[in-house]
Amino acid sequence: MATLISRVDFVIPKPGDVIEATVVAIKPLMIFLDLKNFKTGIILGSEIKQNPQQFKNIKLNDTLTVKIVDLENEDGYTEVSMLEAGEEKKWQFLKEKMDNSEIIEAKVLKANKGGLMMEMENAEAFMPVSQLSSSHYPRVEGANKQKILSELNKLVNQILKIKIIDLDAREKKIIVSEKSAEEKKLKKALEKYVVGDIVEGIITGVVDFGAFVKFDELEGLIHISEIDWQIIDNPADFFKVGEKIKAKIVEIEGDKVSLSTRALKENPWEKVRDDYKTGQIVRGSVSKFNPFGAFIKLDEHVQGLAHISEFGTEKKMKEKLELDKTYNFKIISIKPSEYRMALKPIFEEEIEEK
Repeated sequence: MATLISRVDFVIPKPGDVIEATVVAIKPLMIFLDLKNFKTGIILGSEIKQNPQQFKNIKLNDTLTVKIVDLENEDGYTEVSMLEAGEEKKWQFLKEKMDNSEIIEAKVLKANKGGLMMEMENAEAFMPVSQLSSSHYPRVEGANKQKILSELNKLVNQILKIKIIDLDAREKKIIVSEKSAEEKKLKKALEKYVVGDIVEGIITGVVDFGAFVKFDELEGLIHISEIDWQIIDNPADFFKVGEKIKAKIVEIEGDKVSLSTRALKENPWEKVRDDYKTGQIVRGSVSKFNPFGAFIKLDEHVQGLAHISEFGTEKKMKEKLELDKTYNFKIISIKPSEYRMALKPIFEEEIEEK
């Protein structure tokens, strides 16, 4: 009766199942196992040759975790794989690490222009540049790809603390993030700051879209539009790496802090109506061309725009105006709240005709 019950309760394994089995015989290129009274399992020589180090210390009566590959091969044995079972356990282990948001250590193997190839728990992973911590992020002026690669290569062989943020066992792909591993620490550091606070920090990087500032354990970005009231082409004209500055926090979003040095300066547009009136003829120099017009510098902080429609085409605009040259303009409209002033060019021939 007991025998009948055990037979009813016994579940026949199927290909893909991972089970435990006992070593019953070892030959030079074969290992035989007891599959829990089901059949005799076999690990083939092709697998042992593939990774002999994994098998050299196996002894009789050892318990191995194996994966069913074929229920019955041509010799009547159930073909199993210890390496495939190890792979399944490894990926399950890594998935648990990701699901639990655990911080793990990984070694940087090599760098490419997109990020870092890393090794952890006997698996390769990729970290995109965007997922590097602020201390390792390559701040390269002009986003020069070769310079970025050069900076990333400095991290090769280093051990970084990371989190797994995406995993695909079937494709054997793992995406990791150093930035995510610092989230808790950054969140705690951010708790003592609010929008409007003035901080003192050091410029850690200057790029074409702004400057990075390290303060406390945090790092913020001064966007090019928040550097000064005037239109800026190159943030490097205002900041140097290592320079100490003060800036105002203008936005906190997640772990991202936006800073402004412009907010600490007097807004010249608040007094613009005292110095400029609609219909007034003013002198200004051409500071910049773009597809929708020419920017005209009227004084140190105030610029207006001569719209492309005042010339007809971009080609005609560039025929009429030259960069850094001074011309007469008529103020068509002033909108201080929008930091905008519309200008109409008045050329010498027009003045003479009048």
